[in-house]
Amino acid sequence: MTGSDPTAVFTTDLPLGPVHRGKVRDCYPLGDTLLVISTDRISAFDWVLPTPIPGKGQLLTAISAFWFGLLSKGPSPVAHHLLTTDVDAMDLPAGIDRGPLRGRTMLVRRATVVPFECVVRGWLAGSGLAEYRAGGSVCGVPLPAGLAAGDPLPEPIFTPATKAVSGHDENVSFAAMAAAVGEPLAGDLRCRSLEVYARGAAHAASCGIIVADTKLEWGRTAAGEVLLVDEVLTPDSSRFWPADRLQPGRVPESFDKQFVRDWLEASEWDKASPPPPLPTDVVARTRATYAEACRRLTGAVPAGLA
Repeated sequence: MTGSDPTAVFTTDLPLGPVHRGKVRDCYPLGDTLLVISTDRISAFDWVLPTPIPGKGQLLTAISAFWFGLLSKGPSPVAHHLLTTDVDAMDLPAGIDRGPLRGRTMLVRRATVVPFECVVRGWLAGSGLAEYRAGGSVCGVPLPAGLAAGDPLPEPIFTPATKAVSGHDENVSFAAMAAAVGEPLAGDLRCRSLEVYARGAAHAASCGIIVADTKLEWGRTAAGEVLLVDEVLTPDSSRFWPADRLQPGRVPESFDKQFVRDWLEASEWDKASPPPPLPTDVVARTRATYAEACRRLTGAVPAGLA
């Protein structure tokens, strides 16, 4: 495992067969389960940056594990893919160094992922804001006139997006999703996604965080069971706003990688060639932001990352 910081995990190379590398996660198939390792890689503008954020993978895993546990409880439990985050309980081959895997690894049930990002928006920001300003709707959902940047929507809306292998995901209408996967499944995922958002937003609000929007992923097992998969309500998959920084007509700073985007925008990088290394202060501020989101949402931060 390598990284520019000795405590960071930039990539993994485990003797477990073929690995699928996403922008952040390395995934290894293990029979009917999957080993999902959240590295410290960070991406921006469709590039994986050369500088990792030490501890980011552990923070993302802690937040997702918290949400999977919370959502699986109550009168309407949400079925999900997480089996355990305890690497000592995972059936791994002898000789694998489990140390670097601790805190950043999930053993999950295998599922075929539905090829759409299930995005739920409760507040007006990001690509939704640009689309609203252009035509008064978001992904085919008409919205009232007169909404400003950072305003709450009358009610949360479901706005799916295609899952891009590389480049940007593309916002699409619910009708387009239904045409691709069938009306019953699309309708079911819309209901499930809105419920997860509502439960997540309610808990986050009690922690002083507004969930402006989030993207969820769902998969189906070989037996047809629908599972919530991937990560859930993290700073990488959601737009978190500090509730005490809301101002009319303005989108507040998020608990995410905005420091990284801002620095890159101010640099001379052309976004067409490999990106430059991040300065240490940007790395430190970004990790601190992820850690604060983890602390607020879960009540704790993994040891050594506060």
